[in-house]
Amino acid sequence: MSQTPDRQPESPPPSGISLNELTEAFAQAMGVERESLAEPRSSSAESAAEEAAPVSDERLPDQPSETEPEASPEEDDPCEISPRTILEAMLFVGNRGGQPLAAKQAAELMRGVEPEEIAGLADELNRRYAANGCPYQVASDGSGYRLVLREAFHPLRNRFYGRIRQARLSQAAIDVLAIVAYQQPLTSEQISRLRGKPSGHVLAQLVRRGLLRIEREQTKRQTAQYFTTNRFLRLFSLKGLDDLPQSEDLEGQ
Repeated sequence: MSQTPDRQPESPPPSGISLNELTEAFAQAMGVERESLAEPRSSSAESAAEEAAPVSDERLPDQPSETEPEASPEEDDPCEISPRTILEAMLFVGNRGGQPLAAKQAAELMRGVEPEEIAGLADELNRRYAANGCPYQVASDGSGYRLVLREAFHPLRNRFYGRIRQARLSQAAIDVLAIVAYQQPLTSEQISRLRGKPSGHVLAQLVRRGLLRIEREQTKRQTAQYFTTNRFLRLFSLKGLDDLPQSEDLEGQ
């Protein structure tokens, strides 16, 4: 009886992983397309892993770093956004030209706040400043508010800025200031007519010193009108134009 040739056993599956399989698995693990991986120059699996190793250190933008600690709530900015802090920021920045911040102007820049509430917010700031021993306070200045140093720190301010040179006003400047103060707003032509002589150069000097300001009336022809400023009030120790001496006051002197 003829013997049936022994059946050759099936060859066992390869124990190793092919280069293509390794590359495909690595690409899937990294979440990138296989074509984006550089072709390895070596035929061994170890060489392919070495070629692609630098890619494994990269992180996607939305992945948090393992070495960078996340910010804790305690490290957030402790300054709350409220009408009080917004007003404080406005006073800190200040108006152009050094003008005080009017209550209406401040309220217009805050949602849900009326001009009548600004005085209460300023008082709240002053209570906080006093409680914390701050060297500054909110001061009422004419028709608005400004952030100023407390009087005890005025000598320090003077030392910081140096000695301030005081300039004396000429009689012509005083005459022009008096005309504008009592009859503002006035144009340059009106002031010259009331004074009886040209006053353009005096007006320019007073505007440059911040004692007068110009507003332009929007008409067919822009007309420049002159007004006194808050610096004018401080110079003459006036709280407002209502404190200007009246004729009956002068007659009694």
